[in-house]
Amino acid sequence: MATTITIPSLDGRARWLAVATAATALLLAATAPSFGPRPSLAADAAKPDHTISVSGTGRVILAPDVADLRIGVSVQRATVRAARADAAKVMTAVIAALKKVGLADADVQTSGITLQPQYDYSNGAAPRLIGYQFSNSLTVTVRKLDVLGDAIDDALAAGATSLDSVTFRVDDETKAEAQARTAAMADAKTKAQALASAAGVSIQGVSSITESIAPIPYPVVYDRGAAGAAVDKQVSTPVQPGTNEVSVTVAVAYLIP
Repeated sequence: MATTITIPSLDGRARWLAVATAATALLLAATAPSFGPRPSLAADAAKPDHTISVSGTGRVILAPDVADLRIGVSVQRATVRAARADAAKVMTAVIAALKKVGLADADVQTSGITLQPQYDYSNGAAPRLIGYQFSNSLTVTVRKLDVLGDAIDDALAAGATSLDSVTFRVDDETKAEAQARTAAMADAKTKAQALASAAGVSIQGVSSITESIAPIPYPVVYDRGAAGAAVDKQVSTPVQPGTNEVSVTVAVAYLIP
């Protein structure tokens, strides 16, 4: 768009003043913001997804192939030196007995060593120090279950004063987890298809999947009473591994029209 400025016949000074005023007006008009209506762009809101949400569970039953033991030695003596020395002697014998049945060094691990003063509170007066209790505990992994009973019996015969627990597990659950995962998804899909059919719609895809895995161990607790009690080697300790279960649960949201 062209703009024409007509300057009336004036003297020189007035003429230049008029030209400057007109130029300023044009500059302001060109750079001023436009206050007229502007077109606006509006995006349509996305349609919300319609879903059917269900959960599915897959379970795989396994025979355990590994056992974990917690074995301890606890000795009480009048002095710290005597308690430590006697506990060390007994624990050394226990470890030797475990290795004798075929356990590897890497599968026998010290899990705790404690020293506690022992007091007599029976006379109703101030507590009286009567000695010290030194305790040493092991976490033991038995990878051949056919020697588990011997490992328990020999450790107790060597002087172990406690067997806190026996826990069975599967060393590698990767394959079982994959099988349970597939079964869980099939279970979820069956449920979703039944719901969709009842509602008169069809499944068109998957919106989201959430998974949780829950291996379930079955511990066997075994306690030995008095320290140094004899172990009858004619009858080995019976141990039944039973079964373990690997469970996978999925929460799936399926898309429907």
